[in-house]
Amino acid sequence: MLSDKRDYEAIDKLYVWHPFTQMSDWEVSDNLVIESGNGVYLRDTQGREYIDGVSSLWCNVHGHRKKAIDEAIRKQLKKMAHSTMLGLAHVPGAELAERLVDLAPEGLHKVFYSDSGSTAVEVALKMAYQFWQQTSDRGVKRKLTTKTKFLTFGNAYHGDTLGSVSVGGIELFHKVYRPLLFDVYRVPYPEIRSDDSDYESKIMEQVEKRIIISGHELAAIVIEPLVQGAAGMRLSSPRFLRFLSRVCEKHGLLLILDEVATGFGRTGSMFACQQAGITPDFLCLAKGLTGGYLPLAATLTTDYVYKAFLGAPAEELTFFHGHTYTGNPLACAAALANLDIFVKEKTLVKLQPKIELLATGLTKFERLSHVKAVRQCGFMVGIELAQDGAKPYPAQMRMGHQVCLRARQKGLIIRPLGDVIVLMPPLSIHTQDLKKILKIVYESIREVTEN
Repeated sequence: MLSDKRDYEAIDKLYVWHPFTQMSDWEVSDNLVIESGNGVYLRDTQGREYIDGVSSLWCNVHGHRKKAIDEAIRKQLKKMAHSTMLGLAHVPGAELAERLVDLAPEGLHKVFYSDSGSTAVEVALKMAYQFWQQTSDRGVKRKLTTKTKFLTFGNAYHGDTLGSVSVGGIELFHKVYRPLLFDVYRVPYPEIRSDDSDYESKIMEQVEKRIIISGHELAAIVIEPLVQGAAGMRLSSPRFLRFLSRVCEKHGLLLILDEVATGFGRTGSMFACQQAGITPDFLCLAKGLTGGYLPLAATLTTDYVYKAFLGAPAEELTFFHGHTYTGNPLACAAALANLDIFVKEKTLVKLQPKIELLATGLTKFERLSHVKAVRQCGFMVGIELAQDGAKPYPAQMRMGHQVCLRARQKGLIIRPLGDVIVLMPPLSIHTQDLKKILKIVYESIREVTEN
C-alpha cells in the first residue's frame, strides 16, 4: 500500500518495465526518480542534484529547460500539437527539412521523417532495398532485383526494430532474435588499434574482397561513422569513410551512415561524415535533432535515390512506409530552435576548447592500473576497465555498473556499456562541471577497482 506522499519509486516498481534493464535486479535496488532538470543538472524526488553525464542517453545538447526551445514548443502549441504528414504538409516540418538540407553534406536533398534512431535506419534500409527493385543502374535501364543484402560491421548497433537489429552485431542484444532476422554480410569494424597499425587496411581488403564476391547481391553498406557507440566507443578514421565512399561509387552500392549518436556536434563537427568530406546516399539522424526534447528522426537521401520512387500510382513505386507521429510539429519546432541555438551561441566553436580540456583530463586515466583503454572522439568518451589493465573482469562482478553507482553517490549520472564507462555530457556544459565529471569518474574508478 502506497503512502499518501506518493512513493514514486514504489509506483514505478509496480508498473514500469524499463528498457535494457534486468527487472529482477531493479526491483530490489534503490533507484532514482528524476523530478526536474536545469542546465546540465537533474534533480531527484529527494531534492538531490546530479550532473547529467550522458546527456539523458546521448540526446541532450544545450541543457535541460533551455529557454529558446521551451518557448518554441509553447509557441507551436498555441497553433497545433500534431497534424499528419500523410497527404498533408505543415510549416515546421517544411522549414526543418530545408534547414537540414542546408546543414547536411552537399547532395542530400530529401528528408523523410520518423520517430527514433532505429526507425531512421529502418527507413534507409527499406529505401535502399526498394531502390534496386525499381531503378536503373547508373543509367543502365534494368532492375537489379538480386541486390537485396547489406554489408555491415561487427559489434554494430543500429537500433531495436527488426531491420535495424538485422544489420546490428552485438550478440548480447541480438542473438535471441536471430530466427526473426534477415541475413547480412559482416566484416570487423575498422577500429583504431594501438597494437596493429595496419588493421584498418586489412579491413579495407576484406570489404573489397566481399564486394568482388557478392557485389551483385549487395544493396548497401551500413556503418556508424567514426564511433561505434554501443560497442563501447570504438573509434575509426575519416580515411575509412573516404574509402567506403569510393568503393560504393566504384561498384554501384549505396552508402548508409548511421549518425544517430554521432550527429549534432558529438564528434566535434555537426556530422561525423563532414570530417571525411563525403556525401553518403543516406544520412540517419535522431537523438540530438531536437536538442534532447522530443522524439524525432530524419533520414536524408539524394535526388538519385528519390527519383527511383517516382511514377504513376499504378506503377506502385511509392515508398509505403510511415508513422502516425511522423514529423510531429512540436518536435520539428524544438528541432528548429535547437539548430538556431547552434548558430546563435556558436556551439561548435565553443565546444573545441572543451574537447581539448577533456582530452587533457583523460590522460591521467591511462595511468590507473585497472584501465585498459581510453577512447575519445570529440565529446564521446569510453573508458574501458580491465583487471590489471589487461584481463576482462568476470561479467558477474559488473565492474562498470559498480563504478557508475559510486559516481552517482558523488553527484554524477553516467551509464556503462559493460565495463566501458561512457562520458557524453551536453555540449553546453561549463568547464567547471566538465572538470567535476573527470574528478568524480577518476575517483570512482580508483575507489572501486582498487578496493
